[in-house]
Amino acid sequence: MPTEVVSMHIGQAGVQMGNALWELYGLEHGVLPNGVNAFPNQNIDEGTESVYMNNSGRLVPRAIFVDLEPTPIDEIRVGTYRQLFSPEFMLTGKEDAASNFARGYYGVGNEMSDICLDRLRKCAETCHSLQGFIIFRSFGGGTGSGFVANILNKIKRDYGKTSVLEFAVYPAPRVCSGITAPMRFEGSMNVSLVEFQTNLVPYPRIHFPLMTYAPIVPVHKAAYDALSTQQLVNMCFEPANQMIKCDPRDGKYMACSLLFRGDISPTDVNSAIARIKSSKSIQFVDFAPTGFKVGINYMPPATVPGGDLAKTNRALVMMTNTSAITPAWTRINYKFGVMFMKKAFVHHYIGEGMEEGEFTEAQADLKALEEDYKNAAE
Repeated sequence: MPTEVVSMHIGQAGVQMGNALWELYGLEHGVLPNGVNAFPNQNIDEGTESVYMNNSGRLVPRAIFVDLEPTPIDEIRVGTYRQLFSPEFMLTGKEDAASNFARGYYGVGNEMSDICLDRLRKCAETCHSLQGFIIFRSFGGGTGSGFVANILNKIKRDYGKTSVLEFAVYPAPRVCSGITAPMRFEGSMNVSLVEFQTNLVPYPRIHFPLMTYAPIVPVHKAAYDALSTQQLVNMCFEPANQMIKCDPRDGKYMACSLLFRGDISPTDVNSAIARIKSSKSIQFVDFAPTGFKVGINYMPPATVPGGDLAKTNRALVMMTNTSAITPAWTRINYKFGVMFMKKAFVHHYIGEGMEEGEFTEAQADLKALEEDYKNAAE
């Protein structure tokens, strides 16, 4: 029986990520822009059904698009993929959140949240065995921050322990595709959303994985870069391939999940991991000395026509839980402290329903998160 995932694309960043991602999914699964199967003589496999609904012969994404202002979603409604998505699951408000968390959480976002949850329920009811939700958003916008925080609280209330995986503004849909590939295609060592949680989250608060993708090969270098499995693994441990600014060599790894796709040999993977373990620059915490989880999927990465990345026969997405991410929290806390000391822009948030005490509580909570990561790595 297939296990399905429901995607939620929220705010301008989430909607635009979704538009790019479903174009890539369509190329990988053979789904045309109008939802018709490009290979009508072949049966629809369980992997395709995990992300698409079969609606009277058309394949419709199990996806909800939400934005508090209509422009980004209107672009999809008149774009190439206007016939692909269900109009019922494309929700727009009349005014944006103005990059204001409080406005997205308490104001216009709170009015939209019940409608969004109703559509989420309808989409979830089409699933035989709901595996979880995948949320695409940015932290910076009012919709992506405040509205999503509101929705996440209600999802936790209504769906209990159902898994939730978030992508927050990554520069390429290939990262998202690489992580969801084990749910959509056959492989010798596939992983599920629940396994991500089990293997990457040692403690409830330590749940912010660091993402890395390889190879990032420009189109003009396509003919010159045929990378081995070992090279892919080495690249993923380099700061240049990370999705957040930090140096993994400054911290310790608590868990590491390697998701390979394409022409990959398990023997090569084992030897690459053995070499990484012997490296002195890569340290694991004492309670997880060999913390590698491996997924191998045989479907090679697809390439969007006209894109800026070259087609490759193999790729790797690495998700790690590492104390090296601590400086990112420190930077955020410092920048917040400088602005909050001067009460800069605070009146905008209080005017939308927040209380000043919520700022100090959030600052203390982020400081506690820094300490949690430091203590976990000791």
